[in-house]
Amino acid sequence: MNLSRLLFPRLFATAALCAAALTAAAQSTTPRPVVEEYTDTTLVGIPARKAQGGIIVTGRGASLRAFSAFSSTQESNLAYAAIANKYAATFGSGVTVYCMPIPLAAAYYTPPSASTWTRSQAAAINRIFAALAPEVVAVDIYTTLGRHAAEPIYSRTDHHWQPLGGFYAAARFAEAAGVPFRSLADYDTLTVHRFVGTMPMFAKDPSIRRAPEDFVYYVPRGVDYTTTYINYTLDSRRRNVVGASTPTEGTFFKTYKDGSGAAYCTFMGGDSKLVHVHTSTANGRRLLILKDSFGNALPGFLFYSFEDIHVVDCRYFTQNLVRYVKDNGITDILFANNLSHASTAATVRAYERYLVQ
Repeated sequence: MNLSRLLFPRLFATAALCAAALTAAAQSTTPRPVVEEYTDTTLVGIPARKAQGGIIVTGRGASLRAFSAFSSTQESNLAYAAIANKYAATFGSGVTVYCMPIPLAAAYYTPPSASTWTRSQAAAINRIFAALAPEVVAVDIYTTLGRHAAEPIYSRTDHHWQPLGGFYAAARFAEAAGVPFRSLADYDTLTVHRFVGTMPMFAKDPSIRRAPEDFVYYVPRGVDYTTTYINYTLDSRRRNVVGASTPTEGTFFKTYKDGSGAAYCTFMGGDSKLVHVHTSTANGRRLLILKDSFGNALPGFLFYSFEDIHVVDCRYFTQNLVRYVKDNGITDILFANNLSHASTAATVRAYERYLVQ
């Protein structure tokens, strides 16, 4: 009997996933996208300072930007690829699995003066893509977002991207999935003015609060949709689900006043819920998005693309996912985690647990 395997089951489970990913990569003959490191010469000479929690702060006033540093390991990248591979093997040819790691703002806005404070996200994505099984579709949005980095695709005062970044990512995913996609001309543009997000709390830097921005989001026109929620009750530490509501219809887009720091919750009102959107796009394509809060910005851009969209958070889900996929006729599964979550062992463990709980 292997005592170490009994004492450290999670370690052995992660090692097994990584080994499986390496095997899949070795056997794959499918070319994988290789992303090139993003560089921006306009960032040369821009000073940066490191705030609490390793938050990087650059600029001042309307050009101030605060964002998290990034770090990952080869093991964590392989584990994320391996769980996508496991889903592809579990659901077989009837369901297409996509892997779309979402970069953090540091990938595009870190000046050379702070380059040693954060790790390469391009390298992490390349390790993930290289380890994917042939059946998993790699979706490169790192390159796509780099082409639009001069636009407001990431928040300056919040750890999330802006909805515009989600739009460009959704467009790239729709292209990979072979489904229709509409331009922003088919959306109403709405703005929450004087938005200041989470970064003042994380960085403990008062200058961030003095640099508000617009939070701009987009509501689709000409498509009917119904949103149904199962809302989860969490424990006092807000980590574990202790209860779930009956399915209840509600609005997908919540409304926040100017100056509200909660504007990113515009989409579905947050994370601790299971969401199903049924649309008038009757094409038989039914999407399941596996996500963290970054993924909340994606579904609203896909109402023209899928008949049904199901949204499952990597922290909150109580059903058996194999049964859920079968019962709801899911045709497409998208892994849409930001690279920080994709590099966290708890995310992979949760996705493993969802298959057997």
